[in-house]
Amino acid sequence: MEEQFSGTSGDVAERGLRYTKDQLEQVLEQTEEYVRENPARSIAYAVLAGFILNRLPIGRILGGVARLVLIAFKPAILAYGATKLYQAAQGDES
Repeated sequence: MEEQFSGTSGDVAERGLRYTKDQLEQVLEQTEEYVRENPARSIAYAVLAGFILNRLPIGRILGGVARLVLIAFKPAILAYGATKLYQAAQGDES
């Protein structure tokens, strides 16, 4: 019974992966076609996107995310250790 479910989920995963690859290829083809038809406009969009990305405070955003991860990491380790201690205590009682 479990083999049927694992086979089915594998098929779903493969179909999903194939669909995603097909969609990505289609988007890349459309983008390449647009760039070939409108080179000046494409360069203008790229420069504008680069300017906007340059203005974003990405360093501060990434630094804040890193701080949050480090702050959340300490309680996670504590909870993990407490769980392991509890499991060890349960194993000793058996």
